[in-house]
Amino acid sequence: MAQKGVQLDREAFSCSICLDLLKDPVAIPCGHSYCMNCIKSHWDKEDEKTIYSCPQCRQTFTPRPVLGKNTMLAVLVEELKKTGLQAAPADHCYAGPEDVACDVCTGRKLKACKSCLQCLASYCEKHLQPHFEAAPLKKHKLVEPSKKLQENVCSRHDEVMKMFCRTDQQSICYLCSVDEHKGHDTVSAAVERSERQTELEVSRQNIQQRIQDREKDVKLLQQEVEAINGSADKTVGNSEKIFTELIRLMEKRRSDVKQQVRSQQQTEVSRVRELQEKLEQEITELKKKDAELEKLSHTEDHNQFLHDYPSLSPLSESTHSSSIKSRPLRYFEDVTAAVSEVRDKLQDVLREKWTNISQTVTEVDVLLSEPQPKTRTEFLKYSCDITLDPNTAHTLLLLSDENRKVTAMRAQQSYSSHPDRFTGRCQVLSKESLTGRCYWEVELRGRGLYVAVTYKNISRAESSYECLFGGNDKSWALDCDNNSYNFCYNKVTTRVSGPRSSRVGVYLDHRAGILSFYSISKTMTLLHRVQTTFTQPLHAGLWFNWFNWFKDSAELCKLK
Repeated sequence: MAQKGVQLDREAFSCSICLDLLKDPVAIPCGHSYCMNCIKSHWDKEDEKTIYSCPQCRQTFTPRPVLGKNTMLAVLVEELKKTGLQAAPADHCYAGPEDVACDVCTGRKLKACKSCLQCLASYCEKHLQPHFEAAPLKKHKLVEPSKKLQENVCSRHDEVMKMFCRTDQQSICYLCSVDEHKGHDTVSAAVERSERQTELEVSRQNIQQRIQDREKDVKLLQQEVEAINGSADKTVGNSEKIFTELIRLMEKRRSDVKQQVRSQQQTEVSRVRELQEKLEQEITELKKKDAELEKLSHTEDHNQFLHDYPSLSPLSESTHSSSIKSRPLRYFEDVTAAVSEVRDKLQDVLREKWTNISQTVTEVDVLLSEPQPKTRTEFLKYSCDITLDPNTAHTLLLLSDENRKVTAMRAQQSYSSHPDRFTGRCQVLSKESLTGRCYWEVELRGRGLYVAVTYKNISRAESSYECLFGGNDKSWALDCDNNSYNFCYNKVTTRVSGPRSSRVGVYLDHRAGILSFYSISKTMTLLHRVQTTFTQPLHAGLWFNWFNWFKDSAELCKLK
């Protein structure tokens, strides 16, 4: 009862506007009391209406009442403070529509801070105190506030459900276990919870492990984004620099051609003008001579004519007219033709190489790319159309079938000289460079044939290991001898086991650094796999190691 009295006092001495204990309390004509500042602020808002009302009972006053401090009430509030009276609960302490309310509070209910599974009731902080003080109540199970306490009560027997029926997978009370669930597999709810809790912990561990894995994946993807952005920015910068250099080179060449043409123009014009001046001088002298002859021709005195004629100087021979010939007006047109030829060749080079550049850009992928293929059908998705480059073929190798087939010959072939041609080894490269994911197959007829991949900058003229497929760190080769397989890289040979077949499949994942060789028959068998880092685009290669086995051949198969 004492507790209830305190609660009433808290409400009686609280301002209904600020919900705190009264400060400088005043009583208005209707009898209600407020903090002086609170009621003043409230009435200040009603000045425009000239009618003032009580915030609680809504009684109106005209004119505005004069406020005076209620001294007796103020003293009483101060005395009550000294006895431990606290401010009324703020609005946020009261239960709202979404909150669990205290089942003991009367009037406006406070929020519950705990629910009791034995009492099937919820309590605010004040009304929960007996559960901490009374010995019987201390044994009760307290949980976070819940609106579903009644769900723990058996609707049939009105008993708390402390059992669990494993047969029907539902919570039951003790009476249910000896009634309709008699003979079922029943245990206490605590036992079932314990087992389910163990399962839950295992599930949580799995989830937490997955979270860690996904966080690592997210971190890797973030690093991938940073790497992509960094690589793209660097590539754009390098490309801009390279293209700027090309533009500067073209500008220089343009300036050089212009300067040479203008210089030659000036030289030729000066030479022509010099000759023109000499010819004009000769014309003047000839006209003067012609005038003298004309004058003499009109002399009527024969003796005078005969006397003056010998004194005239003889007509000299022209030294310039013989060097002037009529010809078509073509002077610098050949320069235009030469520049046009350079332009056309440059366009051809750009057109040829641009496809490779564009393909390289589009083949950039991230960690979310598809998994590595496992079946031949999946490998065929990455099949690429490869042909052999005649400019790289050794002169003892004959290309045919649209440059897909190469045959070892006894006689030298009439290839033109080219810096890309192998001269030390019977080898040939693909015309196409390989990046991204690529798959191709080679049909072999003969012995001593090597299927390889290599960087384009492998040596060509030497007969040492520097130009040999598998004899350096620029190439990887599979020796497909009739009796065995051997893998060669950087002068190291590794014996490879696997079923013999005339067809070999090669899979390249340039970005992942994976190179695999397969024996292809009715089945597809992995012979050897390389995991490395490729720093340049690759080319497919073929090497004939047995010079005395002429007519041996290898053919790049059409897979599409």
